[in-house]
Amino acid sequence: MPWRLIGLIIILAILLVFIGFNLENTCAISFGFTSIDNVPVYITIFASFVLGMLMSVPFLISFAMRKTAPKKGKAEEAPPVQGADDGPYGID
Repeated sequence: MPWRLIGLIIILAILLVFIGFNLENTCAISFGFTSIDNVPVYITIFASFVLGMLMSVPFLISFAMRKTAPKKGKAEEAPPVQGADDGPYGID
């Protein structure tokens, strides 16, 4: 079964119920120099969620770049090569 599709449908149904219960609830948003009145609560919550996700993108990009960047400093040593004159288990 397409579990992702079923999960998406359930999440959308929950969001629609949340929006339906909060259609009449409004709030005022102040930016310091101006304010917006009568903004529905669900728009405020969803906008905050989206802005939070957008603010995390630079951190994710920097983490990914740091993880893939080559390490500087000490040169990497080559692993020892076992030769024919080595004893059992590579011990001299």
